[in-house]
Amino acid sequence: MMFGMGIFGALFWIAVIVLIIWGVNQIVHGDRAERPGSQRMDPESPLEILKRRYARGEISRSEFEQMREELRR
Repeated sequence: MMFGMGIFGALFWIAVIVLIIWGVNQIVHGDRAERPGSQRMDPESPLEILKRRYARGEISRSEFEQMREELRR
């Protein structure tokens, strides 16, 4: 039996190994949503995307207004 440790000794070492793996994972990956400079996890609304395209000059003013009216329906 695992060098005299019994079942509780084995469970203890399994828990230690799991905690070490979890800790390394948190250090490497972490919660990217809370890191400064990370991108938002929220999807953009269609109107926000449309406004961004207009601001970049990808679409004309008339196209912007037409698409905005379509989105309001």
